[in-house]
Amino acid sequence: MSTIDHPLHLHILGSGSKGNCALVEGPQGLIMIDNGFSRREVLSRMHDLGLNEGDVRALVLTHEHTDHVSGISVWCRAFPVELYASVGTPGMRKYLAELPFCEFIPGTSFTVAGVTVATFGTSHDVTNPVGFRFSCDGDAIGYATDTGVLPERALATLADARILALESNHDVPMLRTGPYPRYLQDRIISERGHLSNAQAADAATQLVTSRTEQLIAMHISQENNRPSLAVRSFAEALGAQLDNDLGSSATLARPVDTPDLHIRAAGQNRPISIW
Repeated sequence: MSTIDHPLHLHILGSGSKGNCALVEGPQGLIMIDNGFSRREVLSRMHDLGLNEGDVRALVLTHEHTDHVSGISVWCRAFPVELYASVGTPGMRKYLAELPFCEFIPGTSFTVAGVTVATFGTSHDVTNPVGFRFSCDGDAIGYATDTGVLPERALATLADARILALESNHDVPMLRTGPYPRYLQDRIISERGHLSNAQAADAATQLVTSRTEQLIAMHISQENNRPSLAVRSFAEALGAQLDNDLGSSATLARPVDTPDLHIRAAGQNRPISIW
């Protein structure tokens, strides 16, 4: 394990269809990614991780689906911060349109709280979905969820990050034999839906480098996937070994001078910090 004190850390308060919120910690404070929880829930999960709401400097949006934005208005009334969203996204929700968002074109970058935020377009059934790469002093976090495919620009922007948070939403056999109606299955599996375990694992083989220390499976479906399936899929693709029989995490051991790669899954209900 690396002993270097990196300038960026990722705190995932929750990731899934019932609510999404994460925080990038940099030298000048916290950048919130989405907010699909109540203010009370966000505060509770932040405090569980030892985070202070007063340190949030900005909020950036991936897209306008309710599980990513429902808590923003209430949060901003209590804790005003800089707001960033892709062009057209705030206008898709009345309560977002009333807030002072700075709108950006996917593919452009901006700097907030001492962190450079590079944006890229994703593929989802919304107006203008995006993912992010957060960079500071040679450190980098890649973040991509809610996309049916990863376009070339996304792959180029995500590659070689120290921490990679990547959607691994569903297991295709579970989805196809599960309770969802066929039209919803088709929507999820489409190019404007969500990445499967297999798609995420294939992408990881292109994105993970010797610099990558943490790979986090994101937005795991509670009906059509299991954290262990996502972790196993990543591990098999990258040649990592499971850390336990449950398959809750995996490790790719590397030479002495290169940090190991650690693989784990983010959950809907339990916040985690990635250092």
